[in-house]
Amino acid sequence: MRDLTMIKFTNLLFMSSVMASLLWAQENTFKLNVNVDLTEVHVNVTDEKDRPVGNLKQENFRIFEDRTEQKIAVFKHEDIPVSLGLVVDNSRSIEPRKQRLDAAALSFVRKSNAEDEAFIVHFDDTARLDIDFTDSVPRLEDALAGAKPFGQTAIYDALILALDHMEHANHSKRAILLITDGVDNSSNHTLSEAVEAAKRSRVAVYTVGLLSVSGGQKAEDSLVHIAEASGGRAFFPNNVDEARTYMERVARDLREQYTVGYFPTNTARTGGWRSIRVDVVTPTGLPKTAKLNAIYRHGYYGPADSN
Repeated sequence: MRDLTMIKFTNLLFMSSVMASLLWAQENTFKLNVNVDLTEVHVNVTDEKDRPVGNLKQENFRIFEDRTEQKIAVFKHEDIPVSLGLVVDNSRSIEPRKQRLDAAALSFVRKSNAEDEAFIVHFDDTARLDIDFTDSVPRLEDALAGAKPFGQTAIYDALILALDHMEHANHSKRAILLITDGVDNSSNHTLSEAVEAAKRSRVAVYTVGLLSVSGGQKAEDSLVHIAEASGGRAFFPNNVDEARTYMERVARDLREQYTVGYFPTNTARTGGWRSIRVDVVTPTGLPKTAKLNAIYRHGYYGPADSN
């Protein structure tokens, strides 16, 4: 009986030791994760003819935060899965081109990574999430086909809704494709609010504007501001065929991006804005006068303490 009691006591001590070790490991792992602020920047590089430039190496990139050069800790050039948001104009004016634009949007999805996930936000008088994240192209096709054009154009509300929904994404790399044919005339939110939301989100927004004459420079400027604030690009096709070409270009660009990561030398946690600059060093084999352009997000809001 005494021996049995001793065995139980020894087992209890052993289990207590194991549990204490596990708790210590979990606590220290948690502390490690929250104290490490890796910043990743997704970069597209093009030549003077706007063609993508591949086969660059880590030594071809220099990255600066608030004018201070940072040491590159992560460098990748691979096709990684993306969480996508399709933000699609469903106003009355889109109706004559809707079917072909829907087909172009689906072509964009099909030319992306097979592991991507996507959702759809439609907008007319209001904005709404029509389908949540899915990797099913038929489900996306049904959602696009089921939308009946109506009313006016709430671009800013739709974009902010989509950016908010990106909080539920499964992939760290995220992008939005916004398709419209006009100027916002129905949103509760303003352009400045939409631009600020894009800056805070770390989601690249690509805009495709099939703009009418009535939309004018105001519509074009708003789409450019949104895209540039997010690290995306704005495209202005003259017809649906050009729109499809641009959408497929966005899909290709997402798959060919370089990822450059660093641990900021600025360890302050004030939540302030930090500017980013990426310089591309011309690789061996290209003329030194070759002009390479880097497209990326030009800043972000740094971490902030919760208290």
